Amino acid sequence: MNKADLVHEVQKQLGSECSKAHAERAVNALIASIQKGLKKDKEVQIVGFGTFAVKNRKARQGRNPQTGEAIQIKASKTVGFRVGASLKTSI
Repeated sequence: MNKADLVHEVQKQLGSECSKAHAERAVNALIASIQKGLKKDKEVQIVGFGTFAVKNRKARQGRNPQTGEAIQIKASKTVGFRVGASLKTSI
C-alpha cells in the first residue's frame, strides 16, 4: 500500500461526505504530527498500533560494493517501529 492507496482507504472509511482532498489532508496531518513528535520527544506511541522511536546508529566500517574498498560510515539517526499487541495479533 502506498500513500495514494492509504488516502483512498481513509476516504472510504470516512464515508461519502469526505472528499479525496480532505482525506489527503488528514493523512498529511498524521504524518506531520508523527514527525513533530519524533523531533520533540524522540518517541510517538499509538496504543494498539505501535511505537515510533528515534534510534542512534554508531559509526561503523563498511565496504564500497563496486570496488570492495573499506569506507567509514558516519554515525546517524534513524526511526524504528515496534508493533503494538493488537496490531500484531490482527496480522
